[in-house]
Amino acid sequence: MNANKVVHAAVAVFMREDGMVLLGNRPAGKAWAGWWEFPGGKIEAGETPIQALQRELAEELGVQATEAYPWLVRTFDYPEKTVKLNFFIVKSWQGELVGREGQQLSWQNPAGLTVEPMLPANTPILSALSLHPVYAITNLHEMGEAAFFKALKLQLEKGLKLIQVREKQLGRDALIAFAKKVIALARPFGARVLINSGVDDASNAGADGLHLSSIALMDLSEKPHGLLVAASCHNAQEMAKAAQLNLDFVMLSPVLPTRSHPELQGIGWDSFTEIKQDYPIPVYALGGMQLSELKNAWQAGAHGIAMQRAAWE
Repeated sequence: MNANKVVHAAVAVFMREDGMVLLGNRPAGKAWAGWWEFPGGKIEAGETPIQALQRELAEELGVQATEAYPWLVRTFDYPEKTVKLNFFIVKSWQGELVGREGQQLSWQNPAGLTVEPMLPANTPILSALSLHPVYAITNLHEMGEAAFFKALKLQLEKGLKLIQVREKQLGRDALIAFAKKVIALARPFGARVLINSGVDDASNAGADGLHLSSIALMDLSEKPHGLLVAASCHNAQEMAKAAQLNLDFVMLSPVLPTRSHPELQGIGWDSFTEIKQDYPIPVYALGGMQLSELKNAWQAGAHGIAMQRAAWE
């Protein structure tokens, strides 16, 4: 970390329903003039991050956020300073967005920007933004093949974009064969598929990524290259390991009681928020999730929800 004092900032990711996000370029006369960034600015003494966000949005863009959720907290070292960025996802706002400091504004697809250069601290955020808020876990074991693939096709048609193949009852060859069928159905819809297994199995199946169990996570020394890599976490220690390895995202569970383990209380949203505090990579809430819990998850700082049974209903 830079020896200089850490500057705390609040940053807004304005997100439209079509997934496009708002960027502005830094006006002449400011450091890094001409570079593109998410709107926001310094948290002043006595301000909370959300208070700073609202003030900055009024000053920079002439709007007030009416639906803003805490998201990621990332620290970045510039040559001249260290910044700690508190990112918020802004889903709705009052007023018309105007560059009040002379900055240009542009709605962009995080998966493929048409403006550059991007401010270095903001670049890792783009890959996180391309993750869909619903992470569906396969349920072949309970549903049977015909019912599962019928449900999968229906959900893909409804917009599902992120799937974990997890079938502990299958042997290795059967798992890879099943994953290949899921991938073949998902790929034309632009959905990404992770396999809950090893690197070789992900490669053999042609999966987009790998989902690690918490045991596999704690044994890992470096993130596998060329894959989307996620992990299951159940406590702060496992979360810290995933962040240290700079994984793409994690699942934190169990949040609420589940149908499979009704005797387990789950950690609840307050504990979820506490464990997730200041976390740099996207977190999905798992355990007792339904689509109706998505807003609660966002309010707790989650990127989204992960579901097994409810995903296919």
